[in-house]
Amino acid sequence: MISNLTVFFCILWALTLLYGEKFAFWVPSNLTCSWPMDTADNPGDYVKIAVIADPQLMDRTSLNLAPKSLALEIVQFYTDIFMRRAMLASIMPFKPDMVLFLGDYFDGGPVLSDEEWKDSLNRFMHVFDIKTLQRVTNNQVYFLSGNHDIGYAAFHSHKPEVISRYEKVFGSRNYHYRAGEVEFVAVDAQTLDGHPQLSQTSASWTSINNVSKDSLSPPRVLLTHIPLYRPDWTSCGSKRSSPIINQRISRAPNDHEIMYQNYLTEETTNKLLDSVKPVLVLSGHDHDQCTVTHIAKHGAVVEQTLGTISWQQGNLHPSFMLLTARKLAVSNASDAVSTHLCFLPAQTFIYIWYILLFAVTLVVILVWPTNGLNIHLRIGETMSNILGTFKSNTKEKDEDENCEYEMVWDAEGSMHLIKKPLKIVPSHSNERVERGNATMRSTAKKQIMQEVNVLMPQDVSGQLGPLKTNKSNVRFVIRRLVRVFQVLSVVAAVNVPIYVIMLFADWIDK
Repeated sequence: MISNLTVFFCILWALTLLYGEKFAFWVPSNLTCSWPMDTADNPGDYVKIAVIADPQLMDRTSLNLAPKSLALEIVQFYTDIFMRRAMLASIMPFKPDMVLFLGDYFDGGPVLSDEEWKDSLNRFMHVFDIKTLQRVTNNQVYFLSGNHDIGYAAFHSHKPEVISRYEKVFGSRNYHYRAGEVEFVAVDAQTLDGHPQLSQTSASWTSINNVSKDSLSPPRVLLTHIPLYRPDWTSCGSKRSSPIINQRISRAPNDHEIMYQNYLTEETTNKLLDSVKPVLVLSGHDHDQCTVTHIAKHGAVVEQTLGTISWQQGNLHPSFMLLTARKLAVSNASDAVSTHLCFLPAQTFIYIWYILLFAVTLVVILVWPTNGLNIHLRIGETMSNILGTFKSNTKEKDEDENCEYEMVWDAEGSMHLIKKPLKIVPSHSNERVERGNATMRSTAKKQIMQEVNVLMPQDVSGQLGPLKTNKSNVRFVIRRLVRVFQVLSVVAAVNVPIYVIMLFADWIDK
């Protein structure tokens, strides 16, 4: 028979799994996030764009795990399933007109073999359902190259094929496109600080210079994977959850080309802002949210660095961005674009809650009374107390029956009743005691008991009690462990199928 405790934990775990694996991803699209637009305007006056940064799909370079190992497969699956749920359940319900990726689609992109890179590409296409995105947005899905996709300038001269295979799938690394009355300018930031004579660096700056020649350009948004320069310890605003990262540049020992950098150099930043003249800058790379303001020749420019969409890249609060671009011209260029940062479920905390709930489940099952905490036990205890009160009254009546009253007159002639106990004649010590058909005197009984005590070993009476107690404790522990196993088996039998069904229902293609 299934106890109430078992039913309770079955329901509690089912609700917990439903929230952690399903309902939590519905919160952004239903409660906490919305398109940034004036409520008085017509939604048709805007182009709606979803922005995603740094998926950085994990591979053999991420945690130094052996390729194709079970540990790596598990890590990849749980990282990928989170981003797929985020895409399908949190982002796509907003029905964006365009989707923009800000780079770093793979973790070890530049060093992966062609076979490994193709495997990561297939995972990326599946996780974000790229084919469906291209269909519902009329192929308006845009990609920005990141350092984990093609590497930095020092890497390009040694392995130019990395750029070739990237462009074959994701297209040009330097381009611009229109969304309503806003122009988006994408640059390959990994090449901008390279030597000017390098072909990739030269091509990037040529593209930027061509954009800058248009003097009658609409409001622009600059797209760069690597954030623009900012002084060390520059505040990133209240939405950042990790420590500030300062500038760090590593150069190759031979040609001094850049091997790694956190931000573009100050010179490149100023040149880029003066050439493009953006009203907004969007960047990634940092894995956490950061909002800073740059002072350029044409005025103040806000840069918004978008945090990663993955829960495995050092950010406990993954996010995405909803951006609207006006279709109609506006007098103030900065009003042409609006953004809203949206947070995804904190997957790390969800797993911590699972662990804590499992510990609570074990403890409660172990210490919970066998008969539970039913209310009828409390009622029974109350009735026992009431009956005890009546018994005490009866005892007082019995005491009255076992006494006699004597009339006494005082000096003034008044009569008083004095209660005295009845005299009970004690039995003699040599009275015989009967047991069944046997009759023996108390003196003989005393003698026999003394003989028994002499014949019985002295240590038996001392060990019998503790031995019996130990056996009772062992039986109690065994019964509790059996109950734990039984309850957990039922809870698992109910909830494990629910968990597995939800996992694979979200993973398989619709």
